[in-house]
Order: sequence, then structure tokens, then C-alpha cells
Amino acid sequence: CWDNAVAESFFKTIKTEMIYQQIYKTRSKASLAIFEYIEVWYNRKRRHSFLGYLSPLEFANSSINPKIAA
Repeated sequence: CWDNAVAESFFKTIKTEMIYQQIYKTRSKASLAIFEYIEVWYNRKRRHSFLGYLSPLEFANSSINPKIAA
């Protein structure tokens, strides 16, 4: 990847789906919410077009056991 398209797409997604949806009273609350969004939702549960619209967990399970994907 020679440009920032991937990073720009990620930051647009996190801003649209999470940051602009509420007001955070402190920087630490915002930081914790962003961490939880990335680690719990974005990396584990959110469906990604690159993975054939599977969540990373679904993709990992289908890669380990191809019968699950069928």
C-alpha cells in the first residue's frame, strides 16, 4: 500500500460509527471508548469487505475449518 487510503478509511469508519455518535466528558473516557471499539468491535466482530464480508473471527474459523464456510 503506497498511500494512506487504508488508514484514512479506518479513521473515517471509527469517526462515523463511534466518535461522532456521542460526547465524551474526559480524554481518558474517549481513549477507553476508542480502545474498546477497536479491540472488541472493529477487530473481532465488524464485517470487513476485504474478508468477504465476514468478521475477523468468522474468517479465522473458516480458514481453520473450511467446512464451516460451506
